[in-house]
Parts: sequence; C-alpha cells; structure tokens
Amino acid sequence: MIKKIIIFTVLVFSTVSFSQTIRTKVPDTISHWKKVNKVGLDFTQISFVNWSAGGNNSISGLAKGNFTRNYLNDNKKWDNELIVRYGINKQEGQDIRKTDDQINLNSTLGYRRDTVCNWYYGGKFSFLTQFANGYSYPNVEKAISKPFAPAYIFLGVGAEYSRKDLGFNLYLSPLTQKTTLVIDRRLANDGAFGVDKALYDIDGNVIQNGKQHRTELGALINSQWKTKIMTNINLDTRATLYTDYLKDFGNIDVDWQIALEMVVNKYVKANIGTHLLYDNDIKNKREVDGIQITEGPRLQIKQIVGIGLEYTF
Repeated sequence: MIKKIIIFTVLVFSTVSFSQTIRTKVPDTISHWKKVNKVGLDFTQISFVNWSAGGNNSISGLAKGNFTRNYLNDNKKWDNELIVRYGINKQEGQDIRKTDDQINLNSTLGYRRDTVCNWYYGGKFSFLTQFANGYSYPNVEKAISKPFAPAYIFLGVGAEYSRKDLGFNLYLSPLTQKTTLVIDRRLANDGAFGVDKALYDIDGNVIQNGKQHRTELGALINSQWKTKIMTNINLDTRATLYTDYLKDFGNIDVDWQIALEMVVNKYVKANIGTHLLYDNDIKNKREVDGIQITEGPRLQIKQIVGIGLEYTF
C-alpha cells in the first residue's frame, strides 16, 4: 500500500513536469498547465531581560511549502496540490518540541458537459500523513503517532462545483473509501486511530496482532474558498466532512482550516491560522502522575501566528 502511494505521488508530479517539458519544446503552443510553487519560513521569538512579571525565552520556526499543478482544457480539468509543513519550538528549560507536521497530497480529476457549466464530474484522491514522531509532552519516551501511523487515504467519485472567479470549490461525493494506515506495530496493537487492537492471553502475551489498516465507506463533502477580504489580506478556508455508512453513520469527522495571509511586501508575509479537527476514532491522550492515559475523542484545536519569508516561483 505504501509503495503504491509513493508511486502514485511520483507519477502525478512526474506526469505534470513531463507534459510541461514536452509543451515547451513545441513553438506557438499554449500550455493548459498552470503551476505555482510557494516555499516559506515563519519565525516567532520571545525574550525577557529583568522582566518583573517573569516568563521563559522561546523561539519557534515553521517551514512550509505549497505546490500546485493544475490542468484545464475545455471540458477537462485535473487539479493537484501538495502541502508540506514542519514546525518546532524551543523554550527555555525544555527540549525542542514539534509544533506542526503535515504531508498532504490532493488530486481531483473532473469533466463537464460544456465550457460554461460550473459542475464537474469525476473523482478525488487525498493522502495525509506526517514527517516525524509525535509525543504527549513532556513524555518523549513513548510516541503517540509516527510517519504512516496514522496515514489517511481518501478515494471516491462525485461532483465538484467550481467557480474560479470566486475562488470557490465544493466537492460532493456519495461514495468515498477512507483507509487508515497504522504501520507501527505497537500503535496498531494498542488499537490507535480506530484500527482493531491486538488480542492478549491472561499472561499478557499477544495472541493476535492488531490490524495495521482500517477501511471505511461513506460520504464526503470538501470545500475551499480563497478570496481577498481587504487590501493585502487574503483568506483561505477549507473544510472536509466525512461520515461512514458502515459504522456510526451520522457521526461526522470534521477537518476545518482557516488561514489569513497579510502581505507586507513581495517576500515578507504574516500569517494567522486556526485548525479544528474532530475524529471519533482519535482518542485523547494525556499525562497523569507520569502515566499516559487514553480518554475519549476530543475536539482538537490548533492556532498559529507567525511572520516570515515566502518565495513564489
């Protein structure tokens, strides 16, 4: 499964690059491909000297990239996006901690009946995982997540309403398969992220290992809106809603991101972002008297504020 995902990712961007290369060799040919590459680095720093109210010195960094390859030719379109993010924080008296970690690939293929219609019919593929281990700090001995543990794969068919003039997309799928991968054996045996956990005998020995994948079949709604709300202030909000037909139908997984980009100049930008996540299969973990305990699902909220450099090419 992992090899198939890697091969698919390479094929998507290799196909796009190859197609663009071929087109550049043919004179007087208009390319139907549009590509945008953005790389950036955000910083946040706080320091105190003789500060009577107290406080800890800290510094944070976030490296990020956004790469799009979009094809549009009459009634056909193929949109591809790769998002990568990795952030760390160093606070006085503490070791370096991870603050953000994401690898997200999205690919949508669509066909419409004519060039004036805003509805496309086709399919959507999404893949999401992380670069490094995650921990329930201050416990750094036992990881609660790892690369490909979890990894989420969405593959389905549906219809997309696309308005490029408004920066708005709405994708509706009545049939989407969601696969959850947990390739780490310990996490799989613990039943992390909704996979079936291991079976043990009365002495604590493993009788049957936990499953390293889980498959669901349900409905998916995905939307994105990108617009300029004020001079030099851009809004990008995207939301994903998913419910499984086979288990807990009506229980909705929510993934909602809101990002404000404030442009200082061509290279310097400030960013404010909020990420809300709810998944009934993700159990909350926390430290109590040095012991890591598992609770029920919780609404997860992440907020990011930073200023840094961004280069588009």
